[in-house]
Amino acid sequence: MSSNPEPVVLGKIGASYGVKGWLRITAYTDAVEGIFEYSPWLIQQQGEWREVKIDRWRFHGNTVIALLEGVETREQAQMLTNCDIGILPQQMKSLPEDEFYWRDLIGCEVINTQGYNMGIVDQIVETGSNDVLLIKANAKDAFGKEERMVPFVTDQFIKQVDLTAKQIIVDWDPDF
Repeated sequence: MSSNPEPVVLGKIGASYGVKGWLRITAYTDAVEGIFEYSPWLIQQQGEWREVKIDRWRFHGNTVIALLEGVETREQAQMLTNCDIGILPQQMKSLPEDEFYWRDLIGCEVINTQGYNMGIVDQIVETGSNDVLLIKANAKDAFGKEERMVPFVTDQFIKQVDLTAKQIIVDWDPDF
C-alpha cells in the first residue's frame, strides 16, 4: 500500500456485536449511514491498511452494525475492534465548486484582505452554528498571536478559497 496515497479516515470499528461477527461502526460522515456509500473499505490493523468488503449492514438503535466478508465469529470481530476505517482519496465524491472537504483546507495559508499572512490552517472545529478555522500563526507574528480562530462563513469572512494555490482569503482583523 505504500505507493498509494494515505487513506482518508471515515470512521472506526467499535466492539463486536453478537456471536456471528457483527461489528459496531462509528462513522465520521455527516449521516451515519453515509459510510456505507463507499466500498471497498480499507481498515488499519497493526499499522497496515488492508481492503475489506461489507457483506451487509443495518441500524441498531441509534448506531449501525456491519458484517464484513470473511468475519464470521465473535473472535474474528474482536480482532478488528478500534481499527480505523478509510478509503482512498479518489473514492471520495466530487463536490460542487463552492464546497470543500475539511482535509483539503488543512495546511492552506490564510491571508486577510489587506494582505497580512495570518498563518496556516491547523484544524477545523465544528461548533454547531458554523465551522471554525483554527489557524496556527506564523512564528514571528506581528501581533504576538500563536493561533487564531476564524468562522468559516462564506461571503462574510471567507472571501476566496483557492485549493490549487492552497490559500484562503479572509476578511478578518489579524489582531483579533
